[in-house]
Amino acid sequence: MCVTCGCGEGEVKIDGMAGHAHEHVHEDGSRHDHAHSHEGDHVHAHPHEHEHGATHSHAPGVGQTRMVQIEQDILAKNNAYARANRDKLAERGVFALNLVSSPGSGKTTLLCKTIDLLGSASVAVIEGDQQTSQDADRIRATGAPAIQINTGKGCHLDAHMVGHALQQLQLADGGLLMIENVGNLVCPAAFDLGEANKVVILSVTEGEDKPIKYPDMFRAATLMLLNKVDLLPHLSYDVDAAIAFARRVNPAIRVIQVSATSGQGMDEWLTYLRAGMARTTAARQQILAVLKARVAALEAQLQQAKA
Repeated sequence: MCVTCGCGEGEVKIDGMAGHAHEHVHEDGSRHDHAHSHEGDHVHAHPHEHEHGATHSHAPGVGQTRMVQIEQDILAKNNAYARANRDKLAERGVFALNLVSSPGSGKTTLLCKTIDLLGSASVAVIEGDQQTSQDADRIRATGAPAIQINTGKGCHLDAHMVGHALQQLQLADGGLLMIENVGNLVCPAAFDLGEANKVVILSVTEGEDKPIKYPDMFRAATLMLLNKVDLLPHLSYDVDAAIAFARRVNPAIRVIQVSATSGQGMDEWLTYLRAGMARTTAARQQILAVLKARVAALEAQLQQAKA
């Protein structure tokens, strides 16, 4: 049982490009069943948000101090994997986004449209779902490479799963990696996957008050895509209220109103993506230039030493 969020144990499957699935395994060969840490205690955890924004878990028979320590250990291990993922992505100049939302927000449809407009050669996708490879199959149909991670009873992706998926994924230097997380507005907020930014997708078929009901997620995101706006003429949805609620918990959050069906807002979304890709590529070029200068300096020192 995951003590951070209370999600259940279950085999994690990573479905590769040819449709071959394998279990998520640790370096020592043991299976990864998404039970991040038992630490001697089999617990069912329930997150509780305190006024200062921290989330701690509760479990019968386990003291709060012990629970906090276990939670901190879990997140520390995840963050170490996330740093490794981030370093790998930086080496390739890949701009990575973690797409988060509740189920049915339209993430996959928006992804497919985005790939059509950007071109499949520059985009790769990691798909997270509890079961099936249907979303990854839809992505692959666009021509973009996609890896499906099935979390079983798990309710979110973690950095270790993503690291294994990256080993299989065909990443284009200077390209874009989109990680479509499991549909859930709670647990993914706490888990860094190595992405540059979290992008939260809120559809107009949901309540305007989702940002204040699930503040951690909207606080963790840098961008909110208000999706399916083509449906607004048929709904009694208050767009201004939804945006105001989002900015109540995160004053700096950027909002783009989009529709994969009508195309509204897609130009602004693509501009955001291209700008991120350009920044990441420029950062990689700077790193390469520094490394090249260091190599040249070392070679010059060796030449002087020989002389």
